[in-house]
Amino acid sequence: QAQLVESGGGSVQAGGSLRLSCVVSGDTDSSVYMGWFRQAPGKEREGVAAIFVGNAYYTNSVKGRFTVSQENAKNTAYLQMNSLKPEDTAMYYCAAGRKAGSWFWYSAPGYEYWGQGTQVTVTS
Repeated sequence: QAQLVESGGGSVQAGGSLRLSCVVSGDTDSSVYMGWFRQAPGKEREGVAAIFVGNAYYTNSVKGRFTVSQENAKNTAYLQMNSLKPEDTAMYYCAAGRKAGSWFWYSAPGYEYWGQGTQVTVTS
């Protein structure tokens, strides 16, 4: 079992920045595969970014603005979010651990462990 704890959310004006952190404890091997997702009210959970095997992946709407990184020694993943827009407003979740079978980084059911989420609100 792994436990994931996110932090760093908050409220910012459009154009601002936030950095989210996700600390993995317990089954730290699960941190090899890390994903960031977000869910706005009334919408499905959306894959935002992921990092694994030294590669980073992003959904198109955040490319060039968000950066995902990982600090293995601290079992921590980060999501640096710059040039934030009101449409980035959502609850953000980190996820870890790749389930067996067909797997896509942006597909939520493919991850084993989830954090509790941290709210990001961007005002215009």
